[in-house]
Amino acid sequence: MKKVRTVLGDIPMENLGFTYSHEHLWCYPPEHQKDRDLEISDYNKSIGELNNFKAVGGKTLVEASTLDYGRNGAKLKAMSQETGVNVVATTGFNKHIYFPKWVEEESIEQIKERLVRDITVGMDGSDAKAGFFKSGAWYNMVHPLEDKVTRAIAKAHLETGAPIWLHTEAGTMGMEMLDILQEEGVDLTKVAVGHSDRNADPYYHLKLAERGAYVQFDGPGKVKYYPDSTRVMLIKNLIEHGYLDKLLISGDMGRKSYLEAYGGGPGFRFIATKFIARLLDEGITQKEIDTIFVHNPAQWLAQF
Repeated sequence: MKKVRTVLGDIPMENLGFTYSHEHLWCYPPEHQKDRDLEISDYNKSIGELNNFKAVGGKTLVEASTLDYGRNGAKLKAMSQETGVNVVATTGFNKHIYFPKWVEEESIEQIKERLVRDITVGMDGSDAKAGFFKSGAWYNMVHPLEDKVTRAIAKAHLETGAPIWLHTEAGTMGMEMLDILQEEGVDLTKVAVGHSDRNADPYYHLKLAERGAYVQFDGPGKVKYYPDSTRVMLIKNLIEHGYLDKLLISGDMGRKSYLEAYGGGPGFRFIATKFIARLLDEGITQKEIDTIFVHNPAQWLAQF
């Protein structure tokens, strides 16, 4: 039986339950990122938000803060222990503007070894292990260093089996990132393409799914991009074309101003209490919702 690697150890995939597949509990972007709303670093407030998730039925949260984005394995382990919520952490990179200097200096093989250690030994000097890899690209281009680390992640994936999640800037370059992984021999059914709803193109989403990748939407409630009616349409498009089993949905609440415990909103409760209610009203069945939030995350994450 395949298992999912959480910060507290491996668990059977059946134990994941209701899952958000891309969120943030602790992150500290480099100082040159002047928008400090992106910094989420108050332990008690993050615990409060995680408890909000638990209160609405949340069982597992996939934490997507990378090693170039202020990840802290010990904090994530403590949060999971305190709340009883499963936390699946990542290793890898966000995008080239955040990369540490050593990314340029080290070989692909050396970077791969760092990533494998996070999966097999522990992150950030702790014994909390990462459960998936993350790589990303820039807007409408893949920077040479992003290509480099994506190839390192592909090699680390082939060595460990840990799944892969891709950051796409405004939903661009998903197909190109899949090309890189495929060149390196990665089975694309192990890959999720994140922020895909930022590029609200139904054709694009079908092409991602046709290649076997998971298509992740993580913008519900972010009306500043476009209304949730657009997201509902995009979800229905994938379902109607037979790709229900390739759909992941989360909130990517990666700003203090998005989190209730930090004084913002809509927070971790929004999808569970409001967005899913809308999906039901719009004709999506409870069985389909269970597939999206329970079955699909388990299938993607359970590679060990």
